[in-house]
Amino acid sequence: MDPNPDLPGLAGFARQHDPDRFLCALFAPAAERETIFTLIAFNHELARAREAAREPMMAMIRLQWWREVVEEAAAGAPPRRHEVASPLSAAIREGRLDPEALLEMVEGREMEEVGEEAVPLAERMRATAGGMAAEMGRVLGVTEPFLTGLRQVGTAYGIGGTLRSLAALAAQKRDPLPPHAEPAEAARALARDGLNLLEAGRRALASLPARAVAAALPGVLAGRDLRSVLSPGWQPGEAPGPRGLGDRLAVTWAGWRGRV
Repeated sequence: MDPNPDLPGLAGFARQHDPDRFLCALFAPAAERETIFTLIAFNHELARAREAAREPMMAMIRLQWWREVVEEAAAGAPPRRHEVASPLSAAIREGRLDPEALLEMVEGREMEEVGEEAVPLAERMRATAGGMAAEMGRVLGVTEPFLTGLRQVGTAYGIGGTLRSLAALAAQKRDPLPPHAEPAEAARALARDGLNLLEAGRRALASLPARAVAAALPGVLAGRDLRSVLSPGWQPGEAPGPRGLGDRLAVTWAGWRGRV
């Protein structure tokens, strides 16, 4: 038997393009998983706007297209024919996803096109990865102050993921580190900031309902990624391998416990 059979629809899309969050989503109640897979797919489409474009203006055009998808769905217009836009529009029209939260994620990606040096990494991650974590929490039925904690944990995950991807970003001629700074020390400073955010988020989520733990589980990977940057001998040019068994087991254990 194939241990990794193909999954239908957006579940398969999420597993292929965002395996971290796909694994986390498996710990959400079954009734909400499809909405979360839709959110994961939308986030991936925003992230690949730059990868698929040859210049910033083309990336901005792609992001504008997704902005219009969200705005049209919120206004009740017919969905556009697209494997992600169609289910996204349905989720918005049915009230399962908040259009304002989705537009904030679009704006976070637009900040990158303004120039990564113009907007601090933490601010961009707060709008993108942080906003996504908070919206996932809202889908799972939580409100403030849990949403603030989820945004902090999500921001930490975004910072950790960016630092983990420095080698790949450099190959794309992108440098998310502060300008005029020694790369290794700048990365370690960001990692320390990320860990502080992660701990603040965890404190805010101490009594998070177990049914919403999926929204916080990226924090498990954030801690592992950020601590790796602070380990002796780490260098920004290192290209990490794929997620290993230790990462998956850590997420699975936290998911079973219902605590991050």
